[in-house]
Amino acid sequence: MFHIASKVLFFIFQPSNFAVFLLIAGLVGRRAWPRAAKGMIVAGLGWIVLAGFLPIGNALILPLEERFESHQPALPQGGVTGIIILGGFEDGWVSAGRGGLAVNEAAERLTEAVRIARLLPDAKVVFTGGVGDLFEGAEAGSAVRKYLEDVGIAPDRIVIENASRDTYENAIFTKKLLMPKPHDRWLLITSGYHMPRAIGAFRQAGFNVIPFTVDFRTRDAGDLFRPFGNIAAGLQRADLAVKEWIGLVAYRVTGRSSALFPGP
Repeated sequence: MFHIASKVLFFIFQPSNFAVFLLIAGLVGRRAWPRAAKGMIVAGLGWIVLAGFLPIGNALILPLEERFESHQPALPQGGVTGIIILGGFEDGWVSAGRGGLAVNEAAERLTEAVRIARLLPDAKVVFTGGVGDLFEGAEAGSAVRKYLEDVGIAPDRIVIENASRDTYENAIFTKKLLMPKPHDRWLLITSGYHMPRAIGAFRQAGFNVIPFTVDFRTRDAGDLFRPFGNIAAGLQRADLAVKEWIGLVAYRVTGRSSALFPGP
């Protein structure tokens, strides 16, 4: 229920979608309630223009990305039991139709995991991710497994968890599957903007992991003054950041995270 409700609510209140809904409502109701309709049109159009060009999205995402590591971290000293790759980089819908493994802009989660797996030949390689899309989607676990095997990861090192639909289920189902021991050391690989919520969920699940941040979307604080070159890029960055901030609050309120803004 939480999974469906969260997806529906964010579809409605995702900033770019909500701005369009305001515009439509304003245009439809401009005769019935002209004053309110004018305000809706101005608000909707204003957000599209301002968030599309100005670095609002960067200002929202930068604190998330720098919460744990401001640069790609070094591998921890000592033994590592395994590498956990959070899903979100794979496009199961396209993969199922085209064959192979289709990836999106978060593909660094996978490429960095492969690099680390080669540096740590005894570590398990775990992929956790099912179908998180509200309207369409397909499980990509089998495609991820085949890709890992094709790039040289031994089949007996690979563990696939493909039932989870969100980050909290990633943590719960992966812990149940791996049954980690107190002395185990598991690396958690995910995007910088997503790491706070992911760590909060894993801590709440009682699964102690070591964060390994990848897929940064900003360079540094200088991006607070760098406008976007096109409206679509700015709106996408703002949507991504707002989704994570809403997710942090929702996870804390519903008991799915150990803290409102988990840190190191």
